[in-house]
Amino acid sequence: MLSSMASCNIPCSSGFQFRSISFRRNFVFNGPHGSLAFASGLKHQKNPLVQRVTTCNSAASKQQFEIVYDPDERINKLADEVDRDAPLSRLTLFSPCKINVFLRITEKREDGYHDLASLFHVISLGDTIKFSLSPSKKDRLSTNVSGVPLDDRNLIIKALNLYRKKTGSDKFFWIHLDKKVPTGAGLGGGSSNAATALWAANQFSGCIATEKDLQEWSSEIGSDIPFFFSEGAAFCTGRGEVVQNLPPPVPLDIPMVLIKPQEACSTAEVYKRLRLDQTSKVDPLSLLDKITKNGISQDVCINDLEPPAFEVLPSLKRLKQRIISSSRGEFDAVFMSGSGSTIVGIGSPDPPGFIYNDDEFQDVFLAEANFLTREANQWYREPASASARSPPSEHPELAR
Repeated sequence: MLSSMASCNIPCSSGFQFRSISFRRNFVFNGPHGSLAFASGLKHQKNPLVQRVTTCNSAASKQQFEIVYDPDERINKLADEVDRDAPLSRLTLFSPCKINVFLRITEKREDGYHDLASLFHVISLGDTIKFSLSPSKKDRLSTNVSGVPLDDRNLIIKALNLYRKKTGSDKFFWIHLDKKVPTGAGLGGGSSNAATALWAANQFSGCIATEKDLQEWSSEIGSDIPFFFSEGAAFCTGRGEVVQNLPPPVPLDIPMVLIKPQEACSTAEVYKRLRLDQTSKVDPLSLLDKITKNGISQDVCINDLEPPAFEVLPSLKRLKQRIISSSRGEFDAVFMSGSGSTIVGIGSPDPPGFIYNDDEFQDVFLAEANFLTREANQWYREPASASARSPPSEHPELAR
């Protein structure tokens, strides 16, 4: 027998029966009358912890059996039961951002918002948020960068307040936000943080709300937040809160590079300068169809917010033009995401050389990324290859 395992000897008569044995594995019963083996999957086995029993036939009237078991297996099983039954106290989640592969602005609404039609897709760049239950009746938020509001102006705190309002939950949290997504970038980093906070709060409360509930509630605090409750790709309309989940329209492993200057674009200022009579007239559904059939190309990556954003930040237009002219066809498409100021190059993870060589661009934010999705009832997971090459901007993203 293996010396690392405990054992005991049991004498019994030839008419022995086993009613209950609470040992996990490697049960060997040796006796002069023969051998008897029990496997863990035996149909008539009453205790699933019994894995093997062996006895030897002989003419003797009594038999002696040796039970051998691994006590670590029993301990591991008990630990698993404790983990399963214990209330959740800490949770760390990935909070990915998004890009708009195309963004059409279709009309202005009576409530002052604009209707849009856009292909949103989650990408592998994201923040990490750590949640811990707080013994106090107040949320406390910390972060690794300056300039991010830590009070109820932050969408994370707004999301937790919203969850308590909708469910009656009395749970409060300590939250640490490890920020990698630049703010004021058109990447929806703040919206993703809010969606992640709603998901986390629901996990701590035993998932008393459905994903559909969370998605509907989230539109009360931000137009882009509902998108993150899709599975990663969606055709969004209305203010952005009407979300049609899609299977990934393009391969997830297509590389991209994100290039964002230090200057941010104010979403409000960009929309203020938008002129609907100068927007594209292309049917957004035809753009979606072309992307699904033929992949991403420059002609389908239309963003109606580029002209007003380039008015707000003329250097952004020059940056886009220079990326296109210097890439020599390396990118399938180059476009601005959301309301800016991030320029996305699809097809290569590497920025043009001038980004490194020209002093004008020494402070830009650079990150390589891929498209990302999630499985139903699971939150997004950070790919091992996700990387950012400079710290995020310090301008707080409060709305989009």
